[in-house]
Order: sequence, then C-alpha cells, then structure tokens
Amino acid sequence: MDGVRFVAARPAEAHDLVSLGFAMKLRTVVIPALVVAAVFAAVVGAARSTVRTHRNAPAVDASDSIRTAAGQIDDWFATRWRREGIEPAAPADELQVLRRLSLSLHGTVPSLEEIRQFEADTGPDRLMRWTQRMLLDTRFADYFSERLARGFVGVDTAPFLVFRRDRFKDWLAGRLRENAPYDQIVREIISTQGLWTGTPASNFVTSAVVENDVDENKLAGRSVRIFLGQRIDCAQCHNHPFSHWKQLQFEGLASFYGQTQVSLAGVEDKSSDKGEPIEYAVEDRMTLQPRTIEPAVPFHPEWLPAEGSRRERLAGWIVHPDNRRFERAIVNRMWAYLFGRPWHDPVDDIPDPTLDDDLLDIAGRDFRAHGCDLRRLILVLTSTRPFRMASVHPAGDADRFDQARREWAVFPMTRLRPEQVIGGMLQAASVQTINQQTHLLFRMIRFFREKNFVDEYGDLGVDELAEQTATITQALQRMNSQLSREIVQANPLNATGRIAAMAGSDDKCLEVCFLVALTRRPTDDEKEALLPQLAGKTKDERTNAVEDILWALFNTEEFSWQH
Repeated sequence: MDGVRFVAARPAEAHDLVSLGFAMKLRTVVIPALVVAAVFAAVVGAARSTVRTHRNAPAVDASDSIRTAAGQIDDWFATRWRREGIEPAAPADELQVLRRLSLSLHGTVPSLEEIRQFEADTGPDRLMRWTQRMLLDTRFADYFSERLARGFVGVDTAPFLVFRRDRFKDWLAGRLRENAPYDQIVREIISTQGLWTGTPASNFVTSAVVENDVDENKLAGRSVRIFLGQRIDCAQCHNHPFSHWKQLQFEGLASFYGQTQVSLAGVEDKSSDKGEPIEYAVEDRMTLQPRTIEPAVPFHPEWLPAEGSRRERLAGWIVHPDNRRFERAIVNRMWAYLFGRPWHDPVDDIPDPTLDDDLLDIAGRDFRAHGCDLRRLILVLTSTRPFRMASVHPAGDADRFDQARREWAVFPMTRLRPEQVIGGMLQAASVQTINQQTHLLFRMIRFFREKNFVDEYGDLGVDELAEQTATITQALQRMNSQLSREIVQANPLNATGRIAAMAGSDDKCLEVCFLVALTRRPTDDEKEALLPQLAGKTKDERTNAVEDILWALFNTEEFSWQH
C-alpha cells in the first residue's frame, strides 16, 4: 500500500456529484414574491455593486508573545511525534485555514468578499492578523456566546417566568465583545444577585429552578463540569464508582448554593429567614432525618476565600490562580471548538492534573499569565502547527494514519454542526459578507431560516461537542429541502445570479463557484468534469448550470466537514 493517501475531504468524484445534482435537483419552489420584492427594494444597490477587494486586517498586538506561546506548544508536540516516530502532515493551504477559522469563530464559511480581501492582503502574519480581525468582529461574540451558553445554562428556555436565556446570551455576548477576563465572567455567573431581566448573569441560577425552588444539586454538578471540566454528578446519590469523588464532597459543593433563593426581587443569598438560619440539609438515608451540610470544597480548602457570600466564596475557589482544573477546562473546550473535537474527550470529563505537563497545562499557564484572555487563547491555539497543518497525511497504511490522527499530527476531519452547515449555505449564497452591516431584513430572514433548519436537521444541544454521525434525513434535507432550493435559485441579489451574470469566462465562473462554496479553486480533474456544463450555453442555460454546480457543491462531503 505504498503511496496510499488517506483523504476524507472529497470522497466522491466531481463528475459523479454533478450527475447527482442534475438528476435529483428540483426547481419547483422559489422565494415568495413578497419577500423578494421587499429585499430587492431594500438592497437593490447591492446587485449592481462590485465586491470590495482589499482591506488589510489589523496588526496583531503582542504578536511575538503569541508566537512564543504557540512555539512552546509546537515544541511539545514535536517531542511527542519524534518519540513515537510520527511524521506530521504538511502545512495546509492558507485558504483552507481561513475556512477553518471562519467556521470555528463565526459558524460560517468565508464570503467571496472576505476571500478577495484575504488574498489581496500581502502583509506579514496574515493568518494571525485575520484571526484577530475575526475576533474583533461582532459575529464572534454573537456566535461564541451561544456556544458557551449551552454549557453554562443549557438550551432549554424553561422556566420562562424566572429564566431568560436570551438575556443571558446577550449579556455574555457583550462581555465577549468587551474581552472581559474569563475568570471575571465566571465569578459573575456564579455569584450575581438580582433580577434575571436586569442582571442577566443571574440566569445561571434561575436556569436550575424547579417548581419554584433552586436545585442546588444541578448547580453544583454544572459548576464543576463546566468550569473545572470534571463530572461529579454521579456522586450526588452515592460515591462515584469510577472516580475518587465522594457523596460528601458533592453535598459540600451543593451547600454553597443552599442559601440562594429566587423571589419576585430576583436571585438573592439569604442566611436567615424570620430570624431562623437558612441551612442546606439533605435527608439521611439511614435515619430518614434531615442532615445539615456545611459548605466544603473537595480539595485545597486553603483556596477558599474567608469573606463573601457562599456563592462568592465558591467562585473565588473555582477561579483561584492555583486551581489548574479551571484553565485546563477552558483550554480543552476552546480546543474542541477550534479543532472539532476536544483534546480530552468528553470535553467535560478531564483527568486530574498531574506533575507532567500536557497541552492543557502549557496553554493554560499562558492563559493565566495574560489575564485569562479568551481572545489571546484563541490566537495562540490557532497559531500552532496542529491547527495549520493539512487534513491529509502521507501515511502508508491505516494504522499509521490512525496513530497520526490520535497524536494530532494531522488536522482532524469532523462533521460540521447544524448551525455551521446552514451558516455556510446561507453565506455561500451571497458574494458579500453577511454581518451587522447587512440590511436588517436580510439578517431577519437568515435568523428564521437558520433556526428552522437547525431544528429540522437535528441539534445536539449541550452535547454538541460529542462525536456526530450523519443521517439519511440530514442528507435529504440538504438535497431537497425548500431552503436548499431557494439558496441556489438564481435571482439578481444572490451568488448564483451574480456569478452567472457577472463572471466573465467559463473558467472564472467555475472558479468563483468553488470559492463561494468550498473556499478553494477547482482542481484540473474538476475543471475537466464541470467546464463542459458551462461551455457554449445561452444566458438561461448558463444560469441553470451555475445553479446545478452550486447545488452539487453544497451536497459534497467536503462542504459538510471541517477539514
């Protein structure tokens, strides 16, 4: 098997995909006339405008420091690869890395406008500067606030009367836009008092309200799982059968929420009620009598602050500078969002720290040393060799390839999450970037389309970082849904219509189709298979051919995978 290359990006030949497109594509549903008229009236000028082709990304602050931190991670990986005799994959094409960044940080593929600007940017450190540009874009805060909120408060919207998930997410997006230190964000989430509408961080507590009472057990388990990256939930009822967690340790953590109450005044901590002390108690299984539990942490009680409310003290212990579990948890979660799978899987069940440093410790120390800066953490991780290497590997057999994949010596192939699939389809349907500058009507249409698509496609909710398997229903939805037909149906405003009308030669037309859909140019084999579909066509026939090509590209495995 010498010379075999294991590639997962394009498992089907281009001409087979196009044949499938012509056979199965239906053109029976179009955008309702009323919506088209409204959009056309609002943005008619956009149809005649050209794509802006050049705007350099901003210079990166402390780029040398970021390169140094990324270099330490690269050195650690290089040592592992040498020890195991693994040859790492070659560097990826920069457009491929740009696509990874866009999907990871914005939940969508780069627009043609962004691709043109990126390729016109000839300055140094282009990828690092463009990563920073994406982090400064409001789309990052909007997208990542949803990702983090799923861990912090889940995906349910009940109980609606006291829990406002939308307010929590908006608050979190604002804190990300401000680049607030992550440890400060966590302190606010755990300890905030007030009304869930006026002080949105308090929705962390109200998300755990059950029948008008705060569920201390739910909050204790979630706090350790999300902020420390370990699962202690099983110890709620008994000592953990596969770990060192004890039931008494879980009860001690739950007690930190034992004085937290929810009333019409909002979330508040009360040590007494009508002169009687408020204590956290559980039913003793032996005596069936209430047993008072004092707040206690499972390790390093010296990290626990002496002052403050119970929740403030718990927050101080969780984010304590010596608590390595805190930075390890967020590094593992960020790694998962960037690479499609966590360093340690499951993402919220990380082994205890040891004396030997691993990736989480190396990146975590830099994270702590620079004020728990989430943007910097992302800049460091995306500047590493593992993030920027190709997703194909020259391994000569399957065993060697699997070893390279386990050791992160090749970029992992992972299925896009539902919001990334629809985000990519909607952006690819427009040559210009869909962002906060896009007309409100366009953004409203996108919002409702995305929500409906994700609901039908299947949303993993809080388990979105778990390994996914594709379903026939998902494939059929991408092929035959009303949305997929509307996206490729040519009109004066979308990518299909503008490519068909404005691309000069057939070569350029095909190139732009590949750029908007796959963020790359077609190979020679793909040109040979697809250019005949465009050659010698009338205006209407050319438009139909562009529709078919884009439909086929949207339904490739390459489009629906991160690679």
